[in-house]
Amino acid sequence: MESRKVVDIVLGIVVMGTVGTLIGTTMGGGLMPVAIFVGLALGVVIGFLGGRRFLVSILVGTVSGGLLAWLMAGADRIWVGAGAGAAMGGFLGVQISMLLDVRAAKKAAAEQAGTSSS
Repeated sequence: MESRKVVDIVLGIVVMGTVGTLIGTTMGGGLMPVAIFVGLALGVVIGFLGGRRFLVSILVGTVSGGLLAWLMAGADRIWVGAGAGAAMGGFLGVQISMLLDVRAAKKAAAEQAGTSSS
C-alpha cells in the first residue's frame, strides 16, 4: 500500500475515532464502545477512499468548535462544542468538495471545448 493511502487511513482513524468518542460521551457509557468502533471503522473506510479534504474539514470543525465552546461556556462544555463543530465541519467539507469538483469539471470541459474547436 502506498504511503499516501496509509497516511489517509491513519488520519481517518484519528479524526473519526475522536468524533466517535465525542458521540459516545453524549450517548452515555453503555454505547461508548459502539460509537468508538463505528467511528474507527468509518475512519478506515473514508481514509482508504481518499477523503483527506473531508477529514481535514472535520478536524478543523472539531478543534474550532471545542475552542469556541471553551471560550463561551467553559471547560465543561468543550466536548459538546467539539462534537457540534465536527458535524458542521463534515457538512461544510462535503459542500466545499462538491463545489471544487464542479469547478474542476467546468474547467476541464472548457479546456476540451477550446482544443476541439481549434
